Amino acid sequence: MELQLTPTGGGFVPTAPPALGGAPATGQSNDSSVVCQSCSCSLCTGKTNDRSVQAALESELTPEEQRKLQELRQRDTEVRNHEQAHVAAGGQYVTRAPTYEYEIGPDGRRYAVGGEVKIDVSEVPDDPEATIEKARVVQRAALAPVDPSPQDRQVAADAAVMEREARAELREQRMEEMREALEAATAEEPNSADAPQTQIAGLSGAMALEQRIADFFLGPPSQLNVLA
Repeated sequence: MELQLTPTGGGFVPTAPPALGGAPATGQSNDSSVVCQSCSCSLCTGKTNDRSVQAALESELTPEEQRKLQELRQRDTEVRNHEQAHVAAGGQYVTRAPTYEYEIGPDGRRYAVGGEVKIDVSEVPDDPEATIEKARVVQRAALAPVDPSPQDRQVAADAAVMEREARAELREQRMEEMREALEAATAEEPNSADAPQTQIAGLSGAMALEQRIADFFLGPPSQLNVLA
């Protein structure tokens, strides 16, 4: 049997068609059909097979629209993978989930064509060691996607600068701690007044060499962009 839709206020209530001979249809039938009084079919519930509908829509697209649709689908996948790579590498420093910019495709659906992830790139107050570790994580997160954008590379470069500054601060802290320790030792041994200056000079040279080695492997921001 077929369904007829009878308007009732804001919607439709399915009813059976008139019976043969002009007799009105009732809520029961002698044949194997069931009157659609409380039906869960797609017509009554508004639900349809999404895939079949999508296929039907695409079959009506022009070749140019189909090409555009394929481009949007590919772009959507690339954008989402790009942002998820940032999230996976950024860990605890990701402050907001990915947000996307969308474009409506020929099929009426939304496709991501751009996106961003918020990440905390501030230094850790009064803790250069933690700042160094954080800067490294930010650099990895910025360069995690297969194709880092210019903005990604700039974030990585800024994090590299933050790391170098934190290293310099840490070196100063260690030298100051050593200086204080040597001065305390000199106060206990007055005859070794020249020892602190000699040891401080040696420590300064060793730290300077350590910094040069670190800078060599880290590279300046411009070099980091090229290598990436």
